[in-house]
Amino acid sequence: MHKEEHEVAVLGPPPSTILPRSTVINIHSETSVPDHVVWSLFNTLFLNWCCLGFIAFAYSVKVRMALAEIQGVPSRDRKMVGDVTGAQAYASTAKCLNIWALILGILMTIGFILLLVFGSVTVYHIMLQIIQEKRGY
Repeated sequence: MHKEEHEVAVLGPPPSTILPRSTVINIHSETSVPDHVVWSLFNTLFLNWCCLGFIAFAYSVKVRMALAEIQGVPSRDRKMVGDVTGAQAYASTAKCLNIWALILGILMTIGFILLLVFGSVTVYHIMLQIIQEKRGY
């Protein structure tokens, strides 16, 4: 028994009298900013009415540039290293432009198809009238 008392004395005071210590670790999570490059490229290639798709593509590239680890890039375009705020602003602009490019592209494509169909029908009827007048009907 005497040996156990000696070991307790060597270990120190009971845990209740020890002041708790805490360690704070700050973990910086990587903010994911969508760049919408694929959507912008699609709108640029297929639905580029009023050049909105191309402008959206330019802003999508700026998102990537704002998050890239490039040194010595001018700050006037907010292309600084780790500029998450600028990247989010560019991503928001690119998304808005892509939505408008998609909507206008679909509406104008449908309008163009309708114009082509109605124009073809009108030309057909005019040609039919001209042929009937020449035959003397």
